[in-house]
Amino acid sequence: MTALVQLQDTVRLYDEDATRAALDHVTLEIAAGEFAAVMGPSGSGKSTLLNLVAGLDRPTAGRVVVDGSDLGRMSEAALARFRRQRVGIVFQFFNLLPSLTVLENVVVPALLAGTMPSRAGARGHELLESLGIAEVAGRRLARLSGGQQQRVAIARALVNSPRLVLADEPTGALDSANGVQVMEILSDLHRRGQTVLLVTHDARLATRHARRVISLLDGRVIDDTRLTPSQATASDLVRVARQEVAG
Repeated sequence: MTALVQLQDTVRLYDEDATRAALDHVTLEIAAGEFAAVMGPSGSGKSTLLNLVAGLDRPTAGRVVVDGSDLGRMSEAALARFRRQRVGIVFQFFNLLPSLTVLENVVVPALLAGTMPSRAGARGHELLESLGIAEVAGRRLARLSGGQQQRVAIARALVNSPRLVLADEPTGALDSANGVQVMEILSDLHRRGQTVLLVTHDARLATRHARRVISLLDGRVIDDTRLTPSQATASDLVRVARQEVAG
């Protein structure tokens, strides 16, 4: 399969005098159509990796190439266009705008990308319908549950039909039932061909839904496990869980 994401000997330092890199000479590829989860203890570098792939941060050394674009060489304006058009980001705490309605939140990235309001609205309604929350399109966020808000955030991430969906602890602010529902949505997107890169601390969710689990520790890849299409076996779960607590 064609690589959609490539990290080539990538280093990220947040302080020139730092004794340890946040990301330390990482080389890996994520193929188009893959569902990969990145795991690791706090401070392992998983959020740094996601920020680099999203174009929210720049590598100190090495390269980050997404959908053929070398993000470290792009201007800030070009990176902003890249984020609008080619990646959709789902955040742990939703990052929605409380002054807007549900539908208005969903269509913001489309309008910023220059989509006609009527077309953006139709796309937003389509996504809300597919996620089972069409009835809340005109509501304010304060009237929604956490699970509903995360579905709104997923719809917003998908509105511009991105090549890549990045999910940063998307179940972290949800109860277990809503967390399972959100992961099922991401799994369904993957089954329909969407590339998904997930950051999570939950080994159970990672092995149940992702088809590849990349474990980080101290900024380095210490394990890269590909899972079978069927539900992960108990041994898969134990192995990944051990990597998670290694730090």
